[in-house]
Parts: sequence; structure tokens; C-alpha cells
Amino acid sequence: MDLSPIISKATVASAGETGSWRNYRPAVTADLCSKCGNCILYCPEGVISEGGDSVEIDYRFCKGCGVCKEVCEQRAIEMIPE
Repeated sequence: MDLSPIISKATVASAGETGSWRNYRPAVTADLCSKCGNCILYCPEGVISEGGDSVEIDYRFCKGCGVCKEVCEQRAIEMIPE
């Protein structure tokens, strides 16, 4: 029996559009991003995807929770005020 944990990924926009209530938004510094995928894996809204030089964030649905910043090993994501 496989007892490995089951990883579930949020569906994009599972909680709807952000609107104007978000206070902070993540900003990615492409030069620092190694595209490790941690932010993609842990984003509770599933709004981060692989991009060209770094990752891309769909700000229409990003809630600004900061989980992506916390799991970024390269410190390529910072939370900036809206």
C-alpha cells in the first residue's frame, strides 16, 4: 500500500476574483528566480505558472497571502503594497 501523502493542487480562481480588497501582491525578481516550482506547488489559489524567465502570477485572482514568498528558496518574491 502506498502511504505517500496525496498532494492536491488548488484550481485556478477557486475563490473568485480578488477585486480591490488585496493589500499586498507578490512581485517576482526574474534574475533571482530559479523556476524551482515551490511557489507554483504551494499557491493556495493556483494562480502561479511557469513563465519565460521566471514565474507568472495571475493578479486577477491572487489574494496576496504571501505563501509564495515564504516558500521561495531564492528569495525572488517580495510582497509589495497595492
